[in-house]
Amino acid sequence: MNTRMRRAAVAVAAGAMAVSLAACGSAKEAGDQTKETGAAKGDAIKVGLLLPENQTARYEKFDKPLIEKKVAELTGGKGEVVYANAKQDATTQNSQVDTMITNKVDVLIIDAVDSKAIAGSVKKAKEAGIPVVAYDRLAEGPIEAYTSFDNEEVGKVQGKALLEALGDKAKDGQIVMMNGSVTDPNAKLFKSGAHSVLDGKVNVGKEYDTVEWKPENANTNMAAALSALGKDKVVGVYSANDGMAGGIITALKAAGVSPLPPVTGQDAELAGVQRIVAGEQFMSVYKPYAPEAEAAAKMAVALAKGEKLEGVTTSTVDSPTNKGVPSVLIPVVSLTKGNINDTVVKDGVYTVAEICTDKYAAACAALGLK
Repeated sequence: MNTRMRRAAVAVAAGAMAVSLAACGSAKEAGDQTKETGAAKGDAIKVGLLLPENQTARYEKFDKPLIEKKVAELTGGKGEVVYANAKQDATTQNSQVDTMITNKVDVLIIDAVDSKAIAGSVKKAKEAGIPVVAYDRLAEGPIEAYTSFDNEEVGKVQGKALLEALGDKAKDGQIVMMNGSVTDPNAKLFKSGAHSVLDGKVNVGKEYDTVEWKPENANTNMAAALSALGKDKVVGVYSANDGMAGGIITALKAAGVSPLPPVTGQDAELAGVQRIVAGEQFMSVYKPYAPEAEAAAKMAVALAKGEKLEGVTTSTVDSPTNKGVPSVLIPVVSLTKGNINDTVVKDGVYTVAEICTDKYAAACAALGLK
């Protein structure tokens, strides 16, 4: 190789090295930029929120806005909540998970319509790198965290309240048990808790698992129970929630049952609280939604940012498919005439004006609600 050619080769090699070094520099800068973007994203997360239905007032009135508020608070207003409601359809909810994955949310909060049917979608989300927080109902599949109330305790609280209301008449007749939907794992826990208190102390004449928790199905079941047992034989009704309690009480009235037997409930829905004020429903279970929603938001934000859940969760729970799921369980309160002021009013769930409409004004005055 002559001198001129050697110089040209050196120049080409030097140029190639320079390009290579420049490329390395660009890659490093790109990496830095990516890292900075990730760091900048920090708070700019996208949280997918899937709730199961809108027949129960709590989901749209409390859970959704409370979660949105807490996510905003934890992310300095930069976090986005993408919401969908399955309207009690498990197939719809699975499709909604697919949409959330396509939209590349950073984390999912799922309150499952059907805890088993959602398992495949939870697995898909995990494979897409999207962690899932099971909310209110213990979804199956590889969930990362879970928050709910102590659901067996809910059933115990309901059972104890019913026994209190029945007093010495507990075995004078029969009670009807109106449990929730078999697709909801919480319903099984409510039922278990209630039976642990009631078994041996009451006579259960009829017991139903209510399809989709629908008040109209509870109404139909209650009418059938009254027909089978005799309207004068029913001394109390265990109802797993307030919506069903409304359907049950309508059936009792239609059958001419008077006075109404004690009926339990859950969720402290406005209509349920008003029925308690009026003396038509004995109790409800007040579940303070704010701490549950806040726990879900904290877990979701931490997971979206790739942070550990230490300090966020307080216990672990086993699902049928997952052991030791990091969890937060919220305590519950028995809501009766005597503590409406100290629970739903004090916590700002309802104002006295919302509860004490003209129809309930006299009953409210008698309770000192003003």
